[in-house]
Amino acid sequence: MIHTNWKGVGVALVTPFDAEEAIDYHGLLKLLRHTEDYVDYWVVHGTTGEAVTTTTEEKAKILKFVKENNPKNVPIMYGLGGNNTRYLLEELTKIDFEGVGAILSVSPYYNKPPQKGIVKHYWTIADHSPVPVMLYNVPGRTSSNLSVETTLELSKHPNILGIKEASGNITQCMQIAKDKPKDFLLLSGDDILTVPSVSFGAVGVISVLANALPKEFCNMVHLAMKGDYENASILLYRFLALNDLMYAEGNPVGIKALLEIMGICGATVRTPMERASEGLVKKIERELKEFGI
Repeated sequence: MIHTNWKGVGVALVTPFDAEEAIDYHGLLKLLRHTEDYVDYWVVHGTTGEAVTTTTEEKAKILKFVKENNPKNVPIMYGLGGNNTRYLLEELTKIDFEGVGAILSVSPYYNKPPQKGIVKHYWTIADHSPVPVMLYNVPGRTSSNLSVETTLELSKHPNILGIKEASGNITQCMQIAKDKPKDFLLLSGDDILTVPSVSFGAVGVISVLANALPKEFCNMVHLAMKGDYENASILLYRFLALNDLMYAEGNPVGIKALLEIMGICGATVRTPMERASEGLVKKIERELKEFGI
């Protein structure tokens, strides 16, 4: 099994598509080269990777491509979550986990299970997963919140290593940080909340912006992790306006538009998402100039 501490910056890699919405492996390779020297690990098939609109076959090919184009041995976390526990158990038997160190598993969405059901769901996955499980709480997408009590209960499972907390609820994150086991990892799920989250116990972030600005974003996070909040905050304030634009028309619409402006990969997203409007692109271009790039 691959061992990594999963601290610092994990980048939730986008999945580049060409104009016909087919996977653009040339663009993916450029993205890997663009991020590999700065980020602490890659997250493949997260929300930002449009995992909900790629097929099982495509997911396997993308993962294989990432592993084959990883000369610097960047650790890999794999996105595998959903609202059908039995289906996920089947998927666990099909994935090639060679070179994969953990899975990121979003809390069940749409069917809105009770907290007891969420505990059973995750406990079952963790019992069967050949690699450790990172919980992912994102109520804005799932319509249910993974409560502090549920998170702490799940932290007792030996194969659950931490949580990506994207509730945006700082108080909830602080409560987790206060009461969690020492070896249970708290990660920020919101780029812009990373510095304050690190100040009370988070050990990193799974980031969207690090796709495009890995050097600058990782510098900010690593400064915070060293306790230099003054300089980390200076960098954080530079990201404020740009970060808002990343989500103005949905994720990964904004980050893909930014990546296209920077010449890394195209801005195409898969239906039912729509690529960034002309107005949004112009705003991103202006902010990028303000940023000094």
